[in-house]
Amino acid sequence: MRAVTALLVVGCALTGGALLSTVWAAAPATPTPLPAETLKSPAEFVSIQDPAARSVALFSEAGKVINSPRCMNCHPVQRAPTQGDDRHPHNPPMVAGQAGHGPVGMPCSACHGPANVPTWGQDVKSIPGDPKWALAPVEMAWQGKSLGAICAQIRDPSRNGGRGLAQLHDHMANDHLVGWAWNPGAGRVPAPGTQARFGELVQAWIGTGAKCPAA
Repeated sequence: MRAVTALLVVGCALTGGALLSTVWAAAPATPTPLPAETLKSPAEFVSIQDPAARSVALFSEAGKVINSPRCMNCHPVQRAPTQGDDRHPHNPPMVAGQAGHGPVGMPCSACHGPANVPTWGQDVKSIPGDPKWALAPVEMAWQGKSLGAICAQIRDPSRNGGRGLAQLHDHMANDHLVGWAWNPGAGRVPAPGTQARFGELVQAWIGTGAKCPAA
């Protein structure tokens, strides 16, 4: 009996070791950083003499961040998040729920914690996370809209949750969850530039009249 038990223990250990070896072999030793697009500084737009035209150009530059998958995946009009650079449907299927934290019985926190978590998968290299992880509120539902339509929405307090321009700047320049877009975890391309540069562009856009692109 002892000999049989010993053989079973050794067999389980070998099987487990083989499985672990397979998992570890599949994981890259050092994830290769993915390239990120840059952002121009507000100073690069001073040659545009017309303040309104400069304002539009500044927002268009900031729009590289707003339109990036890192932001748009969490700003869906349909109230269902998307994933990846191709913005495919969230897997498993998910909806915002009453408070933007998922439906009853399947909250976002069931999978997403306070920080990014690396995985050993080939397709999903990390699970994103943040202390405030949630879908954007319906007032900031933008996915599928033109940059001009997004601009008109976010500067209109009647359609952005009652936020003034100063509040919008603070949110975009300083909010930790917004900042996740530049630290999205392995396997994801960060948003262009940095959050600090993004905040500078938004502030310069406000300072030139907060004008919006035509489309």
